[in-house]
Amino acid sequence: MFTGLVAGLGEVSAIEKRSESALLSIKTELVVDMKVGDSISVSGVCLTAIEVGNSSFTADVMLQTLRLTTLGALKIGDQINLELAARPTDRLGGHIVQGHVDGIGEVIENVPGEKWNKFRIRIPTDLEKYIVNQGSIAIEGVSVTVGEIVGDELTLWLIPETLARTNLVQKSLNSPVNIEVDIIAKYVAKLVGTK
Repeated sequence: MFTGLVAGLGEVSAIEKRSESALLSIKTELVVDMKVGDSISVSGVCLTAIEVGNSSFTADVMLQTLRLTTLGALKIGDQINLELAARPTDRLGGHIVQGHVDGIGEVIENVPGEKWNKFRIRIPTDLEKYIVNQGSIAIEGVSVTVGEIVGDELTLWLIPETLARTNLVQKSLNSPVNIEVDIIAKYVAKLVGTK
């Protein structure tokens, strides 16, 4: 489990494509707190570290994950959001984030303002029912508050702290982004649907 509070940025240092998977190597200072077998959120996707070196770690990425997330489009040098798994004693400053991406959205606006960026995303229509105004959502693994949802368009207001700590400031028009809706909303929808 993650909280959606990004611990740092990483840089893709190597990608080795295989027939049924890919090996992804990521350079990051967070390796000092990592060991083999640890879960880490990579731009919102839960991966397992299979090697941990002095300055980077490597993770296996299955074909299904490459198809269903933005990880399949990564290139060497790309910056990604990283978060280590939460400990039971950690503060839950964001919301419950599993690292199980529900779909890929598309950036339709990222405009700087005096205090924040107006960030708009077009989301898959099947995710609309799980999103509410002032609710929580994870974009690229970042826990953010929904400013407004109208149809399949989601508006977020990104504060300077979020812009400084994540790769969201780099997202431009038509950039794909990983989306994970609130797990509680999914459970509620399933329970209500069975009545």
